[in-house]
Amino acid sequence: MSLSPDRVMIFDTTLRDGEQSPGCSMTQPEKLRVAKALAELGVDVIEAGFPAASRGDWDAVNSVAREVQGPIICGLARCNRDDITAAAKALRDAERHRIHVFLATSAIHRQYKLNMAKDEIIRSAVEGVKIARDFCQDIEFSPEDASRTELEFLAQVVEAVIEAGATTINIPDTVGYTVPHEFSELFRYLRKNVRGIENVTLSVHCHDDLGMAVANSLMAVVNGARQVECTINGIGERAGNCSLEEVVMAIKTREAFFNAHTGINSQRLYPVSRLVSSITGMPIPRNKAIVGENAFAHEAGIHQHGMLKHASTYEIMRPEDVGLPRSSLVLGKHSGRHAFRERVRELGFELDEAEFARVFEEFKALADKKKELFDGDIEALVLRAEGSASGPWTLQSLHTTSGGGTAQATVALHHSDGRTVELGASGDGPVDAAFKAIERITGIAAVLRKFELRSVSEGEDAQGEAIVYVDFNSRSYRGSSVSTDIVESATRAFLEVINRIELSQKASTARAIDESANAVRVAQAAV
Repeated sequence: MSLSPDRVMIFDTTLRDGEQSPGCSMTQPEKLRVAKALAELGVDVIEAGFPAASRGDWDAVNSVAREVQGPIICGLARCNRDDITAAAKALRDAERHRIHVFLATSAIHRQYKLNMAKDEIIRSAVEGVKIARDFCQDIEFSPEDASRTELEFLAQVVEAVIEAGATTINIPDTVGYTVPHEFSELFRYLRKNVRGIENVTLSVHCHDDLGMAVANSLMAVVNGARQVECTINGIGERAGNCSLEEVVMAIKTREAFFNAHTGINSQRLYPVSRLVSSITGMPIPRNKAIVGENAFAHEAGIHQHGMLKHASTYEIMRPEDVGLPRSSLVLGKHSGRHAFRERVRELGFELDEAEFARVFEEFKALADKKKELFDGDIEALVLRAEGSASGPWTLQSLHTTSGGGTAQATVALHHSDGRTVELGASGDGPVDAAFKAIERITGIAAVLRKFELRSVSEGEDAQGEAIVYVDFNSRSYRGSSVSTDIVESATRAFLEVINRIELSQKASTARAIDESANAVRVAQAAV
């Protein structure tokens, strides 16, 4: 890839490092939705996963490689033949692909994790890069925990893998330990002391344990890095990763200072941020830079006065630049299709006719329940329509009563095979009763591990988003739904999980039948 020297590539690892954040795991269809959104955003590289980690990860990487065009699709691998081969096979259908190999180099990792000497580290790193080169010409190497590695040894490792054929060298601050001035010195040292470093792309990958992931990444850019590895909303292990939207808008807003630019369509930042938040169940703090609800809100009188005179008095970016509307357009039950469609577009969503018709119907139904609809309401409707998990069961009706310490729920579910089943149950509250009724109907008894409620819009009649986390057969599942009725919202979220469990069971049964049939065929052939 030939790029101008002032172009900074954006390497998104939301699907790999971001998904490793506790509670942020995604299903394969969800990963594909995020990957397509990242392609529309304009990221240069999508790290789709760690193919050798599990069959599910391999399938997800392979699905992204087959179905997402535009960005380079990347897979992570340790420096061993099995990992690298798995990554190569998962990526083989991609329009453009990259294998990303890594090996820890710091003294603490050498002693306590790898039990390897320095010369063994160099040999293993070189061998990993050479194996990867047999499958692919685009090879990235990461010396894990680089920021805590002795500078002289780090330079030796980097020089060796460049000579072996690595085309991108990524310098990770794996545990978020470094500080901007120190990190600057590290990059300057490598550029001065590593032969051939001018022929590769220098990359940076920072974690946020001390709250400096974005600052450290930007200092790397100042000192020659031309790829930044980051995630949407900064999700990732422990305190998270460098936030994509923050580093992109810092470079865009201060382009003259950094003398650099990215290829990101910044107007897609807000909708992609909301999409990832919805799928992972990780709410965005109101004061989150760039995409938080308060990022462009002004309450202090002196600020409001300045804004009325000229927006630049208190805004260094325009909200439109990140795809965020300046103010909420209040819609109601008298609003027409045209006004609603325009608002959906202004919020950054594109729906086909069938999707729009469904969302508009839900919008009108919601408008009958609420006095005013805000942007958060509309986002919730669109995201629910885009991401609703199709399954065998749909909710036909829900009736609950409570009082005297107990609650009753009667639930009617319709199955895709044509059945409609209605049963009741009692519980400690209406939500508990509704969950038990669903379990009676479906025959699936899941263990509720966590239940969350949060408001997605404003006012006394605001919609509530329910998020449920359940365990079933040693696996964890997550479901979410939005409604003005929190009992209905919770019930639909739980039903989404039940659908996923039933679909998973059917898939397992189908695989077992296929394996049995294959075994029979093999036995017959042997006879």
